[in-house]
Amino acid sequence: MRLPGDNGRAPVTADDLEQAVRLAVDTLVAAPAAEWDAKAGSLDWTCWETAEHLADDLFGYAVQLGLRTPPEDGYVPFRWEARRPGGPRNGVYADPGAGPAGLLRVLESCGSLLVAMVRTTPPHVRSWHTWGHADPEGFAAMGLVETLVHTHDLAETLGVAWRPPSELCARALNRLFPDAPADAPPWPALLWATGRADLPGRPRPTEWRWHGDPRP
Repeated sequence: MRLPGDNGRAPVTADDLEQAVRLAVDTLVAAPAAEWDAKAGSLDWTCWETAEHLADDLFGYAVQLGLRTPPEDGYVPFRWEARRPGGPRNGVYADPGAGPAGLLRVLESCGSLLVAMVRTTPPHVRSWHTWGHADPEGFAAMGLVETLVHTHDLAETLGVAWRPPSELCARALNRLFPDAPADAPPWPALLWATGRADLPGRPRPTEWRWHGDPRP
């Protein structure tokens, strides 16, 4: 699972995130419009809500890198709220009247914001996240994981095929999940690390987290 790079670890880049978002959008555009109100995979959110949540994640990570002095004790105080009990608490919502095509435009645009911020933020910058003070690479990796696994959640219900490139999964694992099993293929290992799949001899975790602080 290790890829060539500094200290045996290839960094997660803005190009990786850009590739993942484009692959996700290109996959989801083929989904039937009637299925977007169904629950996404094992989540309690609908497919529409899950895609909005993913867009919101990408937007939220981008704005954490957008201040001259990034926050060290919390998120940038946009108003995050759920539209229904149990729904995702977002600051970003898509216009339902625009349909799934409009929803995917929102997703792609939020992904582009994070890609741009990762490309332009100096590597020494650190900003707050619940799971560690991350550098730009860390936020790229967080956006990458969100994109890979939430597209999996959506694909399970929407009936589209989704198997992202192994190298993207490996770089995300190596950056954020240092304890992930190295003897499993990267994509199944990422699903296991995020509580979405079993691995032989390893029941899926009931709780999980990533480690956003910079790695050596």
